[in-house]
Amino acid sequence: MPDLLKKYRQMRDFGDTPEPSGKEKKKPRAKLPIFVIQKHQASRLHYDFRLEMEGVLKSWAVPKGPSYDPSVKRLAMMTEDHPYDYASFEGVIPAGNYGAGNVIIWDEGMWEFIEPGDDPVKAVKSGKLTFRMYGKKMFGEWALVRIKGRSEKGNEWLLLKHRDEYANDKVDVTEVAPRSVVSNRTVEEADPENVWISNRASTKKAVSKRPRTAPSPKASARSRSSPAAPRRSARPTPRRRLR
Repeated sequence: MPDLLKKYRQMRDFGDTPEPSGKEKKKPRAKLPIFVIQKHQASRLHYDFRLEMEGVLKSWAVPKGPSYDPSVKRLAMMTEDHPYDYASFEGVIPAGNYGAGNVIIWDEGMWEFIEPGDDPVKAVKSGKLTFRMYGKKMFGEWALVRIKGRSEKGNEWLLLKHRDEYANDKVDVTEVAPRSVVSNRTVEEADPENVWISNRASTKKAVSKRPRTAPSPKASARSRSSPAAPRRSARPTPRRRLR
């Protein structure tokens, strides 16, 4: 089996960055896979969109973040696979390291493959992945579609919202809900002590328990209908749409 995390590890010095070196994860197929969207203030602000697949997190960098407006197609640059453990990472990547900057967990939850075919890995290789999301900010049907012929690497994709009961062209979810669903911090407030401790020795303080998520005042007023975090053990039930 190929080492899906080889490129990820080659790009990082785990003696200096608090990011996890990680392992590919195997788990029962009965549970839905997870997703995480990390808001990342590196050289430029972007949203790291990650879907659990093949025991790792398939990843895309979305410069402007997701949009609930079906007429808006967001550029999504496919990047290296990340370890499953990266879904827990929130904090600061030190200067001098790849992707240096602040990271918060903007949203997390589960996702469900829809089509085409019956294998999401094959769907990604074919250049089109359609899926449902069950998060705290992200829900409903979405698609990732590769842009053909525009890049030699073939890593340019589009993230788009399908027209369903959750579609909304009036609200920008990145503006009304900018905070972490884990710490309630903005990306500017990312705590350098609030880091995922990898399997290396570290002088940084580990976080023993995630604080409860409290909605920001602005987000609470305009997007209080977002669903609660789903349980991993059961198929989530869609809630009311974003207003």
